[in-house]
Amino acid sequence: MRKIALATIVVATTAALTLAGCSGRTDTGSTDAPAGFDAGSVIGVALPDKTSENWVLAGDLFTNGLQDAGYEADVQYAPASNTVAEQQNQITSMVTNGAKVIIIGAKDGSQLSAQVEAAHDAGAIVIAYDRLILNTEAVDYYLAFDNFQVGVLQGQSLLEGLADRKGDKDAWNIELFAGSPDDNNAGVFFDGAMSVLQPKIDDGTLTVVSGQTSFEQVATQGWLAANSQARMDTLLAGNYADKDIDGVLAPNDNLARSILQSAADAGKDVPVVTGQDSEVESVKSIVAGVQYMTIYKDTRALVAAAIDMVNELQKGQEISEINDTESYDNGVKVVPSYLLAPIVVTQANAAEVYAENPSLEPLTQG
Repeated sequence: MRKIALATIVVATTAALTLAGCSGRTDTGSTDAPAGFDAGSVIGVALPDKTSENWVLAGDLFTNGLQDAGYEADVQYAPASNTVAEQQNQITSMVTNGAKVIIIGAKDGSQLSAQVEAAHDAGAIVIAYDRLILNTEAVDYYLAFDNFQVGVLQGQSLLEGLADRKGDKDAWNIELFAGSPDDNNAGVFFDGAMSVLQPKIDDGTLTVVSGQTSFEQVATQGWLAANSQARMDTLLAGNYADKDIDGVLAPNDNLARSILQSAADAGKDVPVVTGQDSEVESVKSIVAGVQYMTIYKDTRALVAAAIDMVNELQKGQEISEINDTESYDNGVKVVPSYLLAPIVVTQANAAEVYAENPSLEPLTQG
């Protein structure tokens, strides 16, 4: 995911920001800001299903924040029970309604190229939110937490948790889980974690008893807890009848809780399990000493950054907060990105991290 020389970046950015005759864009090259648009314009926000607490929160924040900034907010979700076609239709509708900026949290970033290209043809500016949109020039910006670093932190935390909770062993027995294969971030998280864990597997510090170590083997379709719990049940029954399972790389909190439930149902000691998203039930579990860690990615900060980007675009200004022009290659171009820093949360620092989050801070007290 991380490559490409500066000259290529300039060319790709020029292509993305240049479109003759379109109301929201300039045709004078990548060094010029977008042309700007009316302050009360429609801003589209296309989000995936509501399987994560953070997606639900994001929708509310976008609706209120864009309206407060004077825009007409068109915020839509793709139903969990539907295919990506629903999100494709929603983006098309936003284009028809004259959206000047379309912010997309992709349900499947590999299947939206036709829709974002149509948005570009209509003069809209496209921001990929949290999940990269693949295989198209028609993505202007990417806004997310540093997803590779999220995986790195999960891998490091798994090692630290094993040392802390499982003591010295010749090798710790672990299993690996990843997110959904239709979510580009899932592979990035996994690659980040494996950059830390693979050397320890190679030197014998860690043993993946099942032998399942490739992304394809450990992915969890749809990020569904039922799927991860079923796989964990199978792994325990087939590989751990006479062994302890010391740790599990889990990519998010929803799956982490299902994995912990499976271990409890099998009568196993609590393994060290990672997570991500700071979901309420997992924060409770971490404070209680069960789930080992999560990653805090403040959705409020991410949405606020997106609205700041919209405000700059509305005024015809260049985006001021781009801090990465090398890492996120979507297969056609390197997308200029604004990456926020993720934060590791354990029992030791939960109260401090969540001190300013009104929804989570009470869970860390007492």
